[in-house]
Amino acid sequence: MSYHQGAAVETQTVQHRNITIRDAVEADLSAIVDIYNSTVPSRRITADTEPVSIESRFAWFEAHSPHDYPIWVAEQDDQVVGWISLQPFHDRPAYRATAEISIYVASGYRRQGVGQQLLSEAIARSPSLNLTTLLGLVFAQNEPSLRLLQRFGFQEWGFLPSVAQFDVGTCDLMILGRKVRP
Repeated sequence: MSYHQGAAVETQTVQHRNITIRDAVEADLSAIVDIYNSTVPSRRITADTEPVSIESRFAWFEAHSPHDYPIWVAEQDDQVVGWISLQPFHDRPAYRATAEISIYVASGYRRQGVGQQLLSEAIARSPSLNLTTLLGLVFAQNEPSLRLLQRFGFQEWGFLPSVAQFDVGTCDLMILGRKVRP
């Protein structure tokens, strides 16, 4: 059992090639933030321009639940090597069945199938979360993430030119979507 927002919840774990995928717990937040922060300097993965603090991510973490917009971590040898979160696409009720996904993998584990395993798990478990649609918002310059989503059947549903402005220039944002059930 793990505890989230003060309630006992069942923790599901899935084992793949020495990778365990499980519900994130508060003790994972430091690793989640470290992995996220490792992508900030590239200016092509996240729209943050400065690293985030663990304290600044507590509310974000608490807004997730294993039963409703979860965060799952990929763990290898007792180390968090990646994570995926599902969050509401929009706060209006008609969008409840649509979730935005975010996937981050530790630098030493990229291109080793961790992201694939996390995404596969999200697609498989989405119907049990009453989700029908998954969205990925990806910078057009982030080719590895675009290829990953496309490999799993995501298609381009939108394109927003030059919407992210960095000190090194602008980035286009692509919206990729996939139905996980009708």
